[in-house]
Amino acid sequence: MILLTAGCGGGDEAKSGSGPASSSPTPHGYVEGATEAAEQQSRLLLGDPGSGETRVLDLITGKVYDIARSPGATALTTDGRFGYFHGPDGIRVLDSGAWMVDHGDHVHYYRAKIKEVGELPGGTGTSIRGDAGVTVASSADGKASVYRRADLEKGALGTPSPLPGTFAGAVVPYAEHLVTLTAESGAPAKVAVLDRSGKRVAAPEAECEEPQGDAVTRRGVVLGCADGALLVHEDDGAFTAEKIPYGEDVPKTERAVEFRHRPGSSTLTAPAGKDAVWVLDAGEGAWTRVKTGPVVAANTAGEGSPLVVLETDGALHGYDIPTGKETGVTDPLLKELPGTGAGGGAAPVIEVDRSRAYLNDPEGKRVYEIDYNDDLRVARTFDVDVRPSLMVETGR
Repeated sequence: MILLTAGCGGGDEAKSGSGPASSSPTPHGYVEGATEAAEQQSRLLLGDPGSGETRVLDLITGKVYDIARSPGATALTTDGRFGYFHGPDGIRVLDSGAWMVDHGDHVHYYRAKIKEVGELPGGTGTSIRGDAGVTVASSADGKASVYRRADLEKGALGTPSPLPGTFAGAVVPYAEHLVTLTAESGAPAKVAVLDRSGKRVAAPEAECEEPQGDAVTRRGVVLGCADGALLVHEDDGAFTAEKIPYGEDVPKTERAVEFRHRPGSSTLTAPAGKDAVWVLDAGEGAWTRVKTGPVVAANTAGEGSPLVVLETDGALHGYDIPTGKETGVTDPLLKELPGTGAGGGAAPVIEVDRSRAYLNDPEGKRVYEIDYNDDLRVARTFDVDVRPSLMVETGR
């Protein structure tokens, strides 16, 4: 096992070099205050709801950083760089100091100091969605506000711009626009595409009954609906919405309502009731229902990689997605499974990147690194000094 040493929040492990000389042209990809790297600079943000303790685990250096506490946080989300600790009265924003910039034909990876940004207003039910330009906070009452990403990168929240109207789901930044759903009383929600100021610029002909869940993929924005999903896609400035139906009647308790996937992938996963997982291939426009054991968490890297499922036996199980055949299983890794019984608490999650998966073990105070392409081999084990009930990966 690897026992991690503690460092101070915003430590100097990511010192940037001096900027380019004034007489020299700015190098391609240069970001002030950051160091560019040749490989992905993954970090895990970890939170303990019970104590409020927060840690950042650097997967490149193996160091763990002790960050200011997040008391009351019950959920943790990310946009790939910033971590959002959701509490009952607000959302704490932490710059993880690890991110990537995708230029389509090539990618830039960066690392910088970990920084506190501030606290966004918004209580229970507020969702955060972001991209390289903006961060949008959507509240439970259908209102939404836009924050400039450039302000967050400088360590400040800036002044939000409220969007006019109300929305039937999260407002999702995509293709330099905002994709969302609107609904009149008693009518199915309809897709709306807005510019960054909130002006409607497109309304693809598509309806979504009982919307729940969304994800951004290379193919477009996936919106979960009662009868399947909608895929909203942009091509040369034009927006279309394609229905991806389940192809069968699916009980409400077995619908896909919360998607997980590898950023950059177009293959999404979601629990399909208690003993199965939905896999949505947004590129092919097709659903696959994989029968498993009792599901706690699931994810996949897509592109021929296995479906990885944490089941109630505490072990990780691998499944071949096209055939549904189980291809591997680990020894039990988690002795206790919070979030699955009467005691409640956040259930463990599986984070996936291009080569590894990460599983948090709150009761064991550790994180497992899994090589999912090598029979679910445990590549590394990170012991930490908190119960990492909340976990997200940044830098991808």
